[in-house]
Amino acid sequence: MKLAKQILGTGVAIALATASLPASAHHSYAMFDVKKNISVEGTVKQFMWTNPHSWIRMEVMDKGQPKEWAVEMGSLTLLVGLGWNPKTLQPGDKIRMTLHPMKSGLPGGDFVTLDSGGHNMVKNDGGSQVRRKERAAHRADGSS
Repeated sequence: MKLAKQILGTGVAIALATASLPASAHHSYAMFDVKKNISVEGTVKQFMWTNPHSWIRMEVMDKGQPKEWAVEMGSLTLLVGLGWNPKTLQPGDKIRMTLHPMKSGLPGGDFVTLDSGGHNMVKNDGGSQVRRKERAAHRADGSS
């Protein structure tokens, strides 16, 4: 009986350890300054419709020189739910977006909103509570 309990206990421990692997495989957002939003305007070079996250590569003018920015998006499930598809953004599209910049200062960041060009979208992430409060305050002012 004691051996059966040990085997059962070991089996449960292995099952729990295995079940936690997918959660630990996802990266953190430690590289992004999620307390800061910046607006960037540029031209789409590539819209990468990929899992686990889509990406936008865009060219942004910086002091008269083009600089390539890489912007991490949400999952395909999130994008499809918001009406996006692989052709929502095309190379050459002029866009303006808000993002959480890289803490390192490198050109890139975590997508927050697409403000013009393409298909408008607000990312459904942990920062959405702040945006909901802002929209509620905006509506309370009588604006739409």
